[in-house]
Amino acid sequence: MDKTILGHPRGLATLFMTEFFERFTYYGMRAMLVLFLVAAVDGTNAGFGLDAGTAGAIYGLYAGAVYLFALPGGWVADRLIGQRGAVFWGGIIIMIGNFILSVPSGPPLYYLGLAVIAIGVGLLKPNISVIVGALYEGQPASRRDSGFSIFYMGINLGAILGGIIAGGIGEAWNWRGGFFCAGVFMGLGVIQYRMTEHYLGEAGLHPSSMDETARAAAWRKLWIGCAIFAFAVALAWFGVVAVDIQQLAKTTGIAMLILAIAFFAAVFLFSNLNADERGRVGVIAIFFICSTLFWAGFEQAATTFNLFAQDHTDRTLLGGYFPDGVHPATWYQSINPVFVVLFAPVFAWAWFALGKRNLDPSSPVKLGLGLIQLGIGFAVMIAAAQLVASSGMQAAPYWLLITFLVHTTGELCLSPVGLSNVTRLSPARFQGQMMGTWFLGVALGNLLAGLIGGHVGGGEVADMPRQFLTMACVFGGAGIAMLVAAPGIKRMMGSAA
Repeated sequence: MDKTILGHPRGLATLFMTEFFERFTYYGMRAMLVLFLVAAVDGTNAGFGLDAGTAGAIYGLYAGAVYLFALPGGWVADRLIGQRGAVFWGGIIIMIGNFILSVPSGPPLYYLGLAVIAIGVGLLKPNISVIVGALYEGQPASRRDSGFSIFYMGINLGAILGGIIAGGIGEAWNWRGGFFCAGVFMGLGVIQYRMTEHYLGEAGLHPSSMDETARAAAWRKLWIGCAIFAFAVALAWFGVVAVDIQQLAKTTGIAMLILAIAFFAAVFLFSNLNADERGRVGVIAIFFICSTLFWAGFEQAATTFNLFAQDHTDRTLLGGYFPDGVHPATWYQSINPVFVVLFAPVFAWAWFALGKRNLDPSSPVKLGLGLIQLGIGFAVMIAAAQLVASSGMQAAPYWLLITFLVHTTGELCLSPVGLSNVTRLSPARFQGQMMGTWFLGVALGNLLAGLIGGHVGGGEVADMPRQFLTMACVFGGAGIAMLVAAPGIKRMMGSAA
């Protein structure tokens, strides 16, 4: 691990490219998912012909599961196979899942493919970041931060190309071909990871130290969990248990919310927190609510805005290069990562410059600003929907571009700040569990985004201005409430403020 590139460990390039291919696969498939599910069964590029509400619920369950499975994915790596093994097998499982999606088949096999992908992402996604951190063991924080910034570029470059290439192939020519393309790219990522893994040295190679009895018990728990999962799949597959997708999504969301409430209540009531710790845990609970709200709006990019791009946006630019005369709606899914690449350095510089002048906004203010910008994005879409409803014409692409721009700047205010503060505010004995609540908030937000997006995106365009107004008020109002409450929340943070 002594070899370096531009002052960074050579292993960073291995992880950069692995994450590039994984995000290409994830965002490429994500861009196609809802559009494929609603595509007519008798069209030239056939889908499942589902209504938008059901398609949104499927997307919400899938996206929520991806983040929920990050928790057992971390557990498997820590106790059984190490982070390196988790990344490798996660990549293999993601590849297999996408190849399952590419097989011409009915919904049951397709849903199994989605579940397989969610398991693979849950293994790979949290653990690859741990390995990045391990590469910088004992090095200055500034170098570590720089390494993560480079790694973050891999995430967004993969996301940009996934929607354009895999999404473009799927929408313009053949959905199954698009899913196959996503699987091929994940396979390339696994190959390059294996071929260059030696540059990682010992980073993430071994699981945590456990005696053989404890490790054997952990393996038993894993196999029991796999057996329960396989049994549940079999019950649904053979029709023993009838599954209503929308009701399942709603029930899952309620279960997530109850779990979060029960966890925070248990920590407050039974964990002997001192006054400072109690205040900080209260702040994390507030941040959980902010996270859930933000992702419930932001992740409608794959549902509400994806369907708006397909049905109500003028896509004739470059349309002559495609069989149906319009460019793919999936291309709009690449806009957010493009803006992240462009503006993340600007925000990093701005926070640093403001900090030098003691003007850096507090964390609650940044979260409030993120939510307000989310609301502004939906306010922009009010005008776009009104234009379509009143004129009967399609909206120009710039309406979605402006919305994605404002949502991206909101993301850059909220996402890094929230994650950083959860690690900083958590009492030492609850750090892992508190980080889990952040991912639980992201999972719940994604699930809600699917449910809301399927209802809004698949409804009548005449109803959209009112629906977008409601969301603009909810998200913007929550952001204003955070700004008003920011001084009090900062006091609750105590010594960690």
